[in-house]
Amino acid sequence: MRVRAALESDAIVLPAVERSAGEVFRTVPGLGWIADDDVQSEAQHRAHARDGTAWVAVDDRNAPFGFLLAEICGQDFHICELAVRHDKQGRGAGRALFEAAVQCARQRGMTAVTLTTFRDLRWNELLYQRWGFETLVAETLGERLAEILAKEARRGLPGHQRCAMRLTL
Repeated sequence: MRVRAALESDAIVLPAVERSAGEVFRTVPGLGWIADDDVQSEAQHRAHARDGTAWVAVDDRNAPFGFLLAEICGQDFHICELAVRHDKQGRGAGRALFEAAVQCARQRGMTAVTLTTFRDLRWNELLYQRWGFETLVAETLGERLAEILAKEARRGLPGHQRCAMRLTL
């Protein structure tokens, strides 16, 4: 496995990767619907590749099986999506994608990496805490992250189960 910058040509397979990654939510009571929810479109993947804010984990045939999408928000590098195909989860691909994004954020002079995620799932908040992220409280969210959480709640994600996190660089 290796990580490389995403190419626009990768976009054709990445929605299926995200769909497969979502299968893990079928194991969580009340969250199984996420496995059938909308995923990033090919157009969105191509745009991130053009912007240089997307990475893929690839196998020995250079076929993507995981990806990370980010966006630049002022001095923050925000992780929009991190997905690894269900059969490849738990083998370090997510960590490798995360490290590639953090390295890019440092090179671009960003001051922090942010994300939103589920609380109390071993592959979400707890994992990111092990990677050095801090869970933000309401007073430290800031307008941008508060709006992202509100938008997620409007989409149907249970707000009480969501949090925003920051890794200071």
